[in-house]
Amino acid sequence: MTVEGRTSGAGRIGARRDRCVGAGQCVLAAPAVFDQDEEDGLVRVLDEEPPVSQSDAVREAVWACPSGALDLR
Repeated sequence: MTVEGRTSGAGRIGARRDRCVGAGQCVLAAPAVFDQDEEDGLVRVLDEEPPVSQSDAVREAVWACPSGALDLR
């Protein structure tokens, strides 16, 4: 098991804030994993290695990002 009691996760999320346009699609798809910064509206990753239960939502968020600012490894 890993540190938080997970046997495996959804992967590791990367966010390039310099590419983010603040559309918020990631937050709509996976609110437990993404948020938007109150100052500039850009993406904030709340959990860089979310649990496997968030896999579908994270993949949806990455797919829905209009600027391609998110990646999943």
